[in-house]
Amino acid sequence: MAIDDKKKLLLSGQLRVTGRIIDASNATLYATVSDESTSMTCIYKPIAGERPLWDFPDGGLANREYAAYLVSEAMGFGLVPLTVLRDGPYGFGMVQEWIEIDENIDLAKFFSTDSPALRAMAIFDAVINNTDRKIGHLLPSPEGDLFGCDHGVTFHSEDKLRTVLWQWAGQKLSASELNQLKSGLELLNGEYDLSSYLTRSEIEALKRRLHRLVSTAVMPIPSPNWPPVPWPAF
Repeated sequence: MAIDDKKKLLLSGQLRVTGRIIDASNATLYATVSDESTSMTCIYKPIAGERPLWDFPDGGLANREYAAYLVSEAMGFGLVPLTVLRDGPYGFGMVQEWIEIDENIDLAKFFSTDSPALRAMAIFDAVINNTDRKIGHLLPSPEGDLFGCDHGVTFHSEDKLRTVLWQWAGQKLSASELNQLKSGLELLNGEYDLSSYLTRSEIEALKRRLHRLVSTAVMPIPSPNWPPVPWPAF
């Protein structure tokens, strides 16, 4: 199905909840979205099912999930599954395309490899200030693509990067990676508007992170000021 057709289906198709992912901390519902001719599997996270977080008092997790998708697409990462915001059976929330993962890939081994796709994910996480990149949030597809999920705790205005992807810490960024980061900074300094989904301080912090990555030209290193790896790591 073409991407535009998928997006139209996610936005306007009939959303029907078929199950719940019980190990998620917030309401994460397994669902299908369909019209007269087709259907697709998706994840639905209604805002009503979000638990308040002391360190993320402003804005909803669904908005952060959507902002992560927008940044991934705008900067050419392509690492977040197709994501929309819409109403559903349990109210307004985030709806995201379900990604079938390649069962032949052992995530416990894959996450620590030198995969270029994982390196791109590590850079993307540094950009969005991901506080919770677990191994289980990595979604390698049978087609050879890599996606990431669960981006609700991102874009904090304080540096809080927590990830399992530290194998490139301190390494120099390539010319193409720097150009990608520079283009993102130009977008944010231009007319690209995330103010409907993030606070002003979070957007300014996003710009500062991009500027720091460009000016230092190195991959981030773990901070001594907070746990650099989420727990549990999987």
